[in-house]
Amino acid sequence: MTRIYTRTGDAGETGLIGGRRVAKDDLRVEAYGALDELNSSVGAARAFLHGTTSRAELDEALDQIQRDLFALSAEIAAPGKEGTGPRIGAAEVEALEQLIDRFDAALPELRVFILPGGAPAGALLHVARTVARRAERRAVTLARRESLNPEVLRYLNRLADLLFVLARTVNARAGGGEAEWRPGTGAGR
Repeated sequence: MTRIYTRTGDAGETGLIGGRRVAKDDLRVEAYGALDELNSSVGAARAFLHGTTSRAELDEALDQIQRDLFALSAEIAAPGKEGTGPRIGAAEVEALEQLIDRFDAALPELRVFILPGGAPAGALLHVARTVARRAERRAVTLARRESLNPEVLRYLNRLADLLFVLARTVNARAGGGEAEWRPGTGAGR
């Protein structure tokens, strides 16, 4: 039986792909840790899609995103050329752009800020969007200090945009309006 615990991280270190040991708060670990949180957030949103209209279409898109996030995490966990798995490239970024265009075309034009929320799956997609932005910030910090595939940054930027559009799509299909916020409406009302 293989155990889930190894005890190798008890002193605050972890291993990267290729065997190098680093602190658990290393920038590279922070970056792929944020991607793990993002992948879990997307998975939670998928769980709440059950019973929504066009569930299969949305689930298919989110399934591919989760698979991409695993590839992206592995790429970041493999400094240099040590990783042998798939890399995020221009094709994955383009696929996100096509999804954005397809789903956004069916939505009303956005002229105001909207408050995150709505249907449970929509609200969770808004949470995933914010986690994507954090993952992007961690990747930007890492890219300033170490070599990083530039498509990683492009992918995360587009992914946050797509998650916003998907949150709006889920909320629109659930029949709920979007709560608006306009400058000058004040806080606490």
